[in-house]
Amino acid sequence: MKRLTLCMSLCTLMLGIYANAQTSLIKLPMEQLPSKLIVSKKTIEERTASFENYSTLSSILKSTHLDKVLAYDGEFTVFAPSNTAFKKLPKLTADKLLDPKNNKILKDVLSYHIIAGNFSASSILRAMCRGNGVARFTTILGEKITATMNGIDIVLTDNAGNKATIVRADSTQSNGVIHEIDAVFLPVRIY
Repeated sequence: MKRLTLCMSLCTLMLGIYANAQTSLIKLPMEQLPSKLIVSKKTIEERTASFENYSTLSSILKSTHLDKVLAYDGEFTVFAPSNTAFKKLPKLTADKLLDPKNNKILKDVLSYHIIAGNFSASSILRAMCRGNGVARFTTILGEKITATMNGIDIVLTDNAGNKATIVRADSTQSNGVIHEIDAVFLPVRIY
């Protein structure tokens, strides 16, 4: 019952925010819209390459050729680990991942962070409301990521039980959206 109440509260809150946002934005000329509401003309690949906070992610994307995937016109959602998230990895794990002989494993790790389709934070919340507080998404690796709430935070959990919190949501790009997360997902076989 608590979960249902939480989901209904979240849905009501999101609907209220959405309804109020629509009525107040209609009256504003395009030049006066907040920059967060304007979709970037950059692709996800271009945006990650331009932010210092994603320099590790960007270099790994290039070495695995996933940068080419994220430069396409298709719609993607990327749960982007920041440089700080990569620094949290144990040294042995990081060394193993960054070894050029393990490029396939590294590509699998990054593929665990990408979902086909454009899922904003509000659409993730709506999916959780429909799923009684839980939403599952399939990555381009074919693995599941589960979204739940912890207070006001959206928490993502991989199949191995590793958790990451979305710390910065909805960086909307021309071909999808980036959500910055505070941890790196690792497929079980890396351990």
